[in-house]
Amino acid sequence: MLKIVAIMLSGMAVGFLLRKRQLRIVPHLVTVLIWLLLFFLGVEVGENPQVVNGITSLGLEALWLSLAGLAGTIAFSWALWRWVSHRKGGDRP
Repeated sequence: MLKIVAIMLSGMAVGFLLRKRQLRIVPHLVTVLIWLLLFFLGVEVGENPQVVNGITSLGLEALWLSLAGLAGTIAFSWALWRWVSHRKGGDRP
């Protein structure tokens, strides 16, 4: 963990020192590195037998979590909308 923090801080220091320069290649380089990171993450997950064997249960858990998050977001948004329109004195639905 200390290595990760040190690498981040050194990257911030280099960015601070080079902030006056026009580094046009950096956004493209970051995009390519993120693609490579995602690819190698997929390779790592694909070669893990526990993950591959449990893909159906993981998929169902992800589906339930997504649906629950969506339902909570809708409920909170609806409640917030009613509260805001009541405070402004506007028409309530």
